[in-house]
Amino acid sequence: MLRSLVSLPRDSRDCLFLLLVIAWVTSPLVAHLPLWSVAWVLGMLIWRGWLAWRSRPLPARFWRLLLLCLGVAATAWNYRTLHGRDAGVTLLVILLSLKTLELRARRDALVVFFLGFFVMLTSFFFSQSLLSALAMLLGLLGLLTGLVNSHRPTGRPALTQSAKTALRLMVLGAPLMLLLFLLFPRFSPIWGNPDFTGSARSGLSSSMRVGSITQLALDDSVAMRVRFEGTQPLPQELYFRGPVLTTYDGTEWTSLKPSFPQRYLPQALLEVSGPSLRYEVTLEPSKKPWLMTLDAAPDGPQSAGSPLGRPRMTRELQWLSDAPINDVLRYRAQSYPSFQHGPLRAVTGLQDYLELPPGSNPRTLALAIRMLHEARGKADQPQAQDLVNATLAMLRSGGYRYTLEPGPYGQHTADEFWFDRKEGFCEHIASSFVVLMRALGIPARIVTGYQGGDYNPRGNYWVIRQSDAHAWSEVWLAGRGWVRVDPTGAVSPGRIGTLQRLAQPGGVMAAVLGAVNPVWSVNLRAYWDTVNYNWQQWVINYTQGRQSQLLQTFGLKSAVWGHLLWLLIVSSVLASLAWLAWTLWLLPRKDPWLKLLATARHKLRRAGLVLPPHSTPREMANLLRHNSRLSNLSPVQRSALVDWLLHLEAQRYGKADEKIRSTDLRRLVKQAKQLKWPI
Repeated sequence: MLRSLVSLPRDSRDCLFLLLVIAWVTSPLVAHLPLWSVAWVLGMLIWRGWLAWRSRPLPARFWRLLLLCLGVAATAWNYRTLHGRDAGVTLLVILLSLKTLELRARRDALVVFFLGFFVMLTSFFFSQSLLSALAMLLGLLGLLTGLVNSHRPTGRPALTQSAKTALRLMVLGAPLMLLLFLLFPRFSPIWGNPDFTGSARSGLSSSMRVGSITQLALDDSVAMRVRFEGTQPLPQELYFRGPVLTTYDGTEWTSLKPSFPQRYLPQALLEVSGPSLRYEVTLEPSKKPWLMTLDAAPDGPQSAGSPLGRPRMTRELQWLSDAPINDVLRYRAQSYPSFQHGPLRAVTGLQDYLELPPGSNPRTLALAIRMLHEARGKADQPQAQDLVNATLAMLRSGGYRYTLEPGPYGQHTADEFWFDRKEGFCEHIASSFVVLMRALGIPARIVTGYQGGDYNPRGNYWVIRQSDAHAWSEVWLAGRGWVRVDPTGAVSPGRIGTLQRLAQPGGVMAAVLGAVNPVWSVNLRAYWDTVNYNWQQWVINYTQGRQSQLLQTFGLKSAVWGHLLWLLIVSSVLASLAWLAWTLWLLPRKDPWLKLLATARHKLRRAGLVLPPHSTPREMANLLRHNSRLSNLSPVQRSALVDWLLHLEAQRYGKADEKIRSTDLRRLVKQAKQLKWPI
């Protein structure tokens, strides 16, 4: 197989290499393209590779036009448009694959190269992770290698030599790339895009059906990273507040509708005390306006380089942005673990937290009546706290079990949990608990968010993943207001904290490292997450604010467009002039072939030969062969010099590959020192 590949004509070999690079560049898009388009591109590349391998003629123009019409029609039918990100990327990939079917001349290759560059950039529409950047960096090297190779029309240059040249070009262009990255005016976080639907996801929702978060428990992707100032909190103290669910129709929990604001309590009913926690959050895109904070944050999130807009807090202590979060967002917050929220006495608005649909969960309602009857037997006026404690005690000792696979629930989910299954995930437990509390006459609601996390000692921050999504409850108690009660902790204390993380098993590498040494797997994951965190902080989240801070360190007080453009132009011109001067100074000294040619020309001129300023090796060989003035050279020495000059010409303009050429050049340099030159 390898021998057959080496023996292929150069055009076929270069075509196969280019097809391999195209396959690599388009591979990150496979998960975001329709299945038919993936099969299309794969089929086109395999077909073109087979034609190159067999040296078969390319398809006629009629077939190419027919395939073009089919590809455009299929894209329009799939998306109902040819505009937008998804349709545009699909069409671009199809056009790239079709262009390979008319890959004949260097002009066609150049079109394929630049289409490949565009496709490579589109992968960042879907992912800006470090792994994606490294993969595209390798793709860039492959495309540049093909581009350099296409500008070597003679001989059979080795791909390794073209790759070295491409790598050198990338290294030399890196300073200019860094300059553009740092100084080009920032409009929003890098790769900021319109609100594309369907690409990002969050583990939380403004509604909750029993069983919906079960699937999320197996999602190990990062939801946010949090860095605390000073002392680190305990994992069981990390409750990041998300949507609060109040309205229950018997099957689904939803947020309280703000249709009648006069029924709600004033937002100002929040009092904080004691020491605070200061922290910085790096929130991944969720396509939702939710700003995750610890309870309670009265002052709200503050921008830490990312445009935050005007956050607002709902009457249920949830902070919201004024727009969906479509990019990585960084903000600072200050929370007080000790706080009091809500009215201290019964008011009109609390009945919203007591409503239950008629006919729903009848056995749970009967359980509540029985509990109230038993409590009145012990006290004339049972306290709400006593009823809460009795319910938690029942969860601890009643044989209830925490599981990630509770199975499907029927219509009366609370009845099934309390009396039949006695097992469930956090949403089953929280929902059943709140239903029972309301049946007992205690106002209650469900709070969703994230609980716990993994501390990364390498980067000194917490990683909160989608698998840390959680649901707990809050009950209203007279004289205390709203109080957090996590019934999952009564069923499974290990879920709250670090003893039982809901993490999806790692890949093959993590399994191998875990089997050999579990510490290696943990450390490797911590190191890699630290690298990703810094990538997000300093590259993806290099915003206008960070750019201003950087420029201020160099004495530039403002980062307005005019100043930035002038600074960018001046820096680019100076860098280009410096590079040009260095190239002009180094070029004659850098090419050993030119240096060897100049040495031969100099020695022959000293012997009396009249040579043109740019005489070639063949011209010098002809003059040397027919010139009789060099009497100090024997016929053997003259013939050796002529052969050496002709070999020098063949070394540069012959059809040998780069490896043979470099070997011949070293041999010619060695022979030049041994030859007898005329004096």
